[in-house]
Amino acid sequence: MTAHQPRAESERLDEPIPTAGGGWRDTLADALAFARRRLTGDYQVDEFGYDADFTDSVLLPPLRLLFERWFRVEALGLEHLPMTGAALLVANHSGTVPIDAVMTAVAVREHHPAHRVVRVLAADLLFDLPVLGTLARRGGNTLACNPDAERLLAAGELVSVFPEGFKGVGKAWTQRYRLQRFGRGGFVSAAVQAGVPIIPVSIVGAEEIYPMIGNLKPLARALGLPYFPVTPFFPLLGPLGAVPLPSKWIIEFGEPIPTDDLPDGAADDPMVVFGLTDRVRETIQQTLYRLLLRRGHPFLG
Repeated sequence: MTAHQPRAESERLDEPIPTAGGGWRDTLADALAFARRRLTGDYQVDEFGYDADFTDSVLLPPLRLLFERWFRVEALGLEHLPMTGAALLVANHSGTVPIDAVMTAVAVREHHPAHRVVRVLAADLLFDLPVLGTLARRGGNTLACNPDAERLLAAGELVSVFPEGFKGVGKAWTQRYRLQRFGRGGFVSAAVQAGVPIIPVSIVGAEEIYPMIGNLKPLARALGLPYFPVTPFFPLLGPLGAVPLPSKWIIEFGEPIPTDDLPDGAADDPMVVFGLTDRVRETIQQTLYRLLLRRGHPFLG
């Protein structure tokens, strides 16, 4: 294969990721092998811009440290994710900066038996940002729209969506772990249309990484941002205030909600869509309450 060649559907890239050895020689060998693949074009990029080799070799190692050492993420219910085939993961959203989406993807890639890739549906704003937009594409993210979701689900991918959007990730500290509106249920419509299961995902820990105590709305409007957060350490401490606090995380993947038994045309039925949306939202909310009790102290666990 050559660089930038779309990946064939039969050539799945969900195989176990290579693990680094224990010494500097292994690290150097991995780095040289990666450089050789980039120079020779021996890597694949799919139609959405996902670069598996770049993701596993460059993006995943620092994220793995963040996952295991900083947030000490405990992943529960991974057995509810299929070994193969499509599913839609629906999660709560929080944290001022959407690190929760990344940690969810790392949990599945690192700890699911099939080491599957999660394709995150992200807001347009992410792809407008220099550097971050390119990295997001290479990491498997794409636009949070029904056409992209339906194409990925039809291809048998695991797709994650955070229907609270900026309302969830940018909410005030006083509203932590209280779910915001889930929009109009577009994610349910996509899952029903594809006949794939919906898996509720509940994330505890992200609320504490950047406690948002204020929002500078005039500055946010001037910068074209949905909000400009004020935390106990940012912007007061400058770049140092952008370091996330080391909260203890738990991510639970709930039991799948099937959609393949629904009648034809269910995706266009508002009653079906709203009913499933409310069911998913209520499942996540109740699970968050339970996980908060399980976790205990937000930083000590």
